[in-house]
Amino acid sequence: MSILGTLFGSDDGSTNALVMDEPRPTSFLDGAQDVIGKPINRVEGPLKVAGRAPYAAEYPAERLVHGVLVRAAFGAGKITKVDDTAARALPGVIDVITDYDTFIRSPGQGGATDAPPQGVQDVQYFGEPVAVVVGETFEAARDGAAAVRLEHEAKDANFVFAAHKDQGKEPKKDQIPGHSKQGNFSKAFNEAPIQLDVTYTTPSQNSTAMEPHASIAEWRDDTLVLHGAYQMIASDQQQLAKALGVSADKVRIIARYVGGGFGSKLGIAPESVAAAVAAKKLGRPVKIVLARQQVYEATIRRSNTEQRIRLGTDADGRIDALSHNSLVANTPYEQYWEPVGVGTHFIYGGENREINHDLVPMNLTAAGSMRAPGEAVGMMGLECAMDELAEKLGLDPIELRRRNEPAQEPEKQIPFSSRQMIPALEQGAHLFGWSQRKRAGTDRRGEWLHGMGVAAAVRSNQLMKSAAKVTLTTDGRAIIDTDMTDIGTGTYTILAQIAAETLGLPVEKVVVHLGDGKAPASSGSGGSWGAGSAGSSVYLACEGIREKLAKSMGASVDEMTLKDGRAIAQNRAVPITELIDDNLSVTGQIEPGKQEKKFHQASYGAHFCAVKVNVVTGEVRVERMLGVFSAGRILNEKTARSQCLGGMTFGIGAALHEELVHDERNGKVVNRDMAEYHVPVNADVPQLEVHFLSERDIHANPIHAKGIGELGISGAAAAVANAIYNATGVRVRDFPITCDKIIEQLPFDA
Repeated sequence: MSILGTLFGSDDGSTNALVMDEPRPTSFLDGAQDVIGKPINRVEGPLKVAGRAPYAAEYPAERLVHGVLVRAAFGAGKITKVDDTAARALPGVIDVITDYDTFIRSPGQGGATDAPPQGVQDVQYFGEPVAVVVGETFEAARDGAAAVRLEHEAKDANFVFAAHKDQGKEPKKDQIPGHSKQGNFSKAFNEAPIQLDVTYTTPSQNSTAMEPHASIAEWRDDTLVLHGAYQMIASDQQQLAKALGVSADKVRIIARYVGGGFGSKLGIAPESVAAAVAAKKLGRPVKIVLARQQVYEATIRRSNTEQRIRLGTDADGRIDALSHNSLVANTPYEQYWEPVGVGTHFIYGGENREINHDLVPMNLTAAGSMRAPGEAVGMMGLECAMDELAEKLGLDPIELRRRNEPAQEPEKQIPFSSRQMIPALEQGAHLFGWSQRKRAGTDRRGEWLHGMGVAAAVRSNQLMKSAAKVTLTTDGRAIIDTDMTDIGTGTYTILAQIAAETLGLPVEKVVVHLGDGKAPASSGSGGSWGAGSAGSSVYLACEGIREKLAKSMGASVDEMTLKDGRAIAQNRAVPITELIDDNLSVTGQIEPGKQEKKFHQASYGAHFCAVKVNVVTGEVRVERMLGVFSAGRILNEKTARSQCLGGMTFGIGAALHEELVHDERNGKVVNRDMAEYHVPVNADVPQLEVHFLSERDIHANPIHAKGIGELGISGAAAAVANAIYNATGVRVRDFPITCDKIIEQLPFDA
């Protein structure tokens, strides 16, 4: 017993859990340490730039062998024979492993706990992995895979989207309704004084993360340890266990550093199961790293879409009828579908509404989540349609949005937890010089036509169940343990800042351990919920530690201040190490609750873009781009800005470059590498400017932060497209907006 009170140690083993049923108006993040929100450098940055941060394919293992996937060179059919004679005869080839029933044909979806679709004998798309060749060296395995010959019976298949659009069907009931309606859209639209009826199309896209999908599988006794490039470890372990037919406690995934994912690594991919099966059979660790071409063919793509948007307004531009109907390419065996209209549900008002999705079955690479699924492509259509409507009404596009700002969520009729879309548009207009925008097609300077465009940005916010353990050590450090991942978003840094602020420690006194499946299960990285969910669990663990420190000091939590490693209360300042007699651990756990039902939660923003278009070639150059965003508490200004810059760059790519091209004869991805699939490079991206609006969302979580990782892409492509229209007077409704699509509409004497 201390003269200060009861001392606590690690054997306490307590949990501080919160179900988000009530708002949390106060937070210890508004504390004295003054590190939260600051643009501090990434704590793991030195490891990465020095090449000492190990990624999935870089872990050492004794007696390691290499695997290369064998993939189907046809679009649909049943494999009747695998001829591996030539492959087995090659020097260095160890085995050719075919496991039709266990191997998975495409990646799992984010958060799913069942095995991804299995059974690869019936091939559903070109490039589907069906076997794996294992060699002593990568070269031996590669040559062996190339030598395997497959025989098959061909089957009927759908490879051409346009030819099968009439086969679209309503998706099965899901978290997001496939079809929804309110009021009487048809009547309201037909009677509307102003009508707009336009169709936009978006192509297949690929996440193209810098790090390819990779796994190293090793069985230690009867437990699989897999170093993999994955974003959501807790659910991925369950997917992998189900696929292999073992209990979940026999699978441990480790992903301490992930070189980007953008949704493509939310679920396990084919290489993980193949490596695990091969390692089990051979009794040796097996490494499989997908080549870039395999990433494009055998992981996931963003669905291509066709979006018909109809808007009916009164003479002043107030929307009374809103329809957003989408055809979405979908792989028949997958449950995932792109929720194109998810942002349309709440971005604008209007009494009469319909938002429908119909799925068109295609034998193409499986559809899956890609950065901002739904909003990223849905707002390309909707925000361009709003620009067209503003032009038709003779209104400034910002004024049109202002007139259609809903007072509450227009379908569920519940309040917004916070909403600053119009302030973002207004501040952006001021900063960007929007008042200098000219009438479409009138600002010509030599061979170049100049223009400005704007688009709103919205992204739904979610809180997911998440846990983390924080240990306060007797030498004054805080150690965080959670299976949360850092996919380049800055997770290591923001979790360190949360713990440092809440416990009154310098950031360098916080140690963050991420990406190990044996640690407490987190939300994982995806859906822009990682910071709010995993961050809240770390905050709650630290909150629990604060309570114990206050009790040990004989003070109340509210009257105690923690700063620079000291507890200050009742005119005393005591080093926190003197308040514990052993390491003190608390596990924090957060779960969604009634707040997400009582309040609609989303992040908001606005994109502004200036372009110039060459009247001779149709070339588009983005000259300036500015974004203003509102996403609750900004946990680290530098990492948050980086996320927005990345999203805006994504938007430039979606508007001007990115398109997966499928061979209409067999569904093969034609442009299956980074030389032919065009993502923006330095020359395409100007200096981008990002601003944040001050905000705290007390209904979202105890740290008052909302998702930002996907907000930056939502609406960005539409701002580019709208700027092109303002420059040229040419409206291209088929993305990406390439030179040929502009040139064919420019007047001959332009």
